[in-house]
Amino acid sequence: MNPTRLVLADDHELVRDGIKSLLENETDFKVIDEASDGEEALEVIAKNKPDLLIVDIRMPKMNGIEVVKTLTSKYPEVRKLVLSMHDSEEYVVQSIEAGADGYLLKGSSKAEFLKALRTIAEGGKYFTGEVSAYIINNFVGGQPKPRTQTTPSAPEISNLTNREKQILDLILQGHGNNEIADALEISRRTAEVHRFNLMKKLNVKNLTELTNKAKDLQLI
Repeated sequence: MNPTRLVLADDHELVRDGIKSLLENETDFKVIDEASDGEEALEVIAKNKPDLLIVDIRMPKMNGIEVVKTLTSKYPEVRKLVLSMHDSEEYVVQSIEAGADGYLLKGSSKAEFLKALRTIAEGGKYFTGEVSAYIINNFVGGQPKPRTQTTPSAPEISNLTNREKQILDLILQGHGNNEIADALEISRRTAEVHRFNLMKKLNVKNLTELTNKAKDLQLI
């Protein structure tokens, strides 16, 4: 069986070297080239036609999400794993909408990294942490699931769980995920899952839309 051919795109050479070192004893993967910015990543991919791209979000010239979006259009056969230090829902959602097959944090373990690579190489999806189930269940083919006629366009506050209402109240007070987690004595990941769910139920994508929705529902 031929190894999965990888391209690494990250503006930090140390990160690329670390990934290559991590994979050097894995016979099912082979790093064939690398890039230090988004434009170079596209050039390398056009030349080598890899099986899978590992890409950072923050890069010069063209960021990783833009690279993923371009690849989805031009080279849909190339699998794409976003490897990032950012764990915000905005980046995750943007990556999925661009066509990413996976999203993994740079602080993940070697075991999880390899699991993500193998899952994606085999045609699956892999998203880090406790948000994975929510992401997979609410997105299809990189796009949000279409609404059905039974799905309300502006769900009432009663559709939220008690925990989601607590988190909504803290968000509207200006608290971030870490502060919410501390206040409710839950993990940051759990706070993020609840935040994802309540934003989905309220049909909003960012804090501004959430604030406006809260005003519409006379919550503030």
